[in-house]
This record gives sequence, C-alpha cells and structure tokens, in this order.
Amino acid sequence: MATQEETPINKPMSRFRKVCVFCGSSPGKKPAYQLAAIQLGQELVKRSIDLVYGGGSVGLMGLVSQAVCDGGRHVLGVIPKTLMPKELTGEPVGEVRPVAGMHQRKAEMASLADAFIALPGGYGTLEELLEVISWAQLGIHEKPVGLLNVDGYYNSLLCFIDKAVDEGFVTPDARHIIVSSPNAHDLMSKLEEYEPRHDGAALRLSWEKEQLGHPPKLEIAR
Repeated sequence: MATQEETPINKPMSRFRKVCVFCGSSPGKKPAYQLAAIQLGQELVKRSIDLVYGGGSVGLMGLVSQAVCDGGRHVLGVIPKTLMPKELTGEPVGEVRPVAGMHQRKAEMASLADAFIALPGGYGTLEELLEVISWAQLGIHEKPVGLLNVDGYYNSLLCFIDKAVDEGFVTPDARHIIVSSPNAHDLMSKLEEYEPRHDGAALRLSWEKEQLGHPPKLEIAR
C-alpha cells in the first residue's frame, strides 16, 4: 500500500517553485501578446508556481502578475526605487521589494527563481534575457531559460543566434540553453524536461552575489 507521501495528490505539480518572467512594461500592439501574458500566468498557477518579476503593474508585466495573483499564487515584484513612479500605477500586485538599482534587481530575481521566461518586450527584456543566458553559458547557474515566442516575435533573435553558431561564436551546447515555444503550456513542458549540456568552453564559475550587487557569501548557482 502506498504511503501518504507517495499518493498522486501529494505529488508536486512542477519541479519549479518560482519562475522569473521578463517582459515589457508596454502591452504591445498585438492582442496576442497580452493574451500570452495572461495564459502564461494561468499556466504558472496550474503548476503551483510562484512568480518573480520586475515589479511593474503596467503592460505585459501587469497582465502576467495579475493572472498569477488572481490564481492565488505568490507574486514578488523586484523594482528599483527610481522606477516605482513610472512602472507602478494604482494598487501594487502581490509583494513589492524595492531595491537600489538595476544590477541588484537582476541579481535578486536570478537568485530567487528556478527558471526564467521571456515574453515579448523591448531593450530591458532583451538585456535581462541575454544576461541569464550568458550566466548559464559560463556555468554560473543551470536554470532553464525559455522564450515565449508569441507570433514569431523572437524569430529574428533566434536566427541571429543560429547564425552565431554557424560562424563559431556560440557553441551548439550553448545554443541548447535557449528553450522556445509559441505557447505557454508547451514552453513550460519543455522547461520541465530541460537538462543542461556542458562543453569544454564552460567556465563553471560560481560568482558571489557581491559581484552582482549583493552581500558576499551568497551564490546564485544551484
């Protein structure tokens, strides 16, 4: 007879406890982007996953965070104090953690999350995405990185990265870091199955968070 711990009802819904979502503070021009943000939030709720994000209550940020909050999961927004007047309007969604600046924001989100997902966004989203990909390439973390490629929004970026592989600037193992899908359910399933690959170029660094804007003796590698 199965013990209580072995029953399906007690089985975790996901290998992830918290997922960090990078996305735009604008809703974008296509309704598909807004729908994808809501669907991603709902998918996290279905899998009993909490949200870590940039803290804004506008644009895609506001939609994904509200969907997670409405579903009863914890939402943690990490936002630089200087951006609070611009990105927070009305009542904040979930818990808001003010930080000193952008470096601390990114380090805080990276340390808390078990995986990363990028919805459509602009310069800030792209910068956050590429940084966690670079950290994975260097061996600083082994957390999955996903692209929610809504309506082919990230096709050009993926083509650029494939070109970088062809030209010898990105290794095939490093290309494997990026997981992409056009819909939230499929993307989450792929991230759940993700296993990192290592090659000789990986430095296997383990940086102290002091180097990323945090006190020493704490690491973001898991």
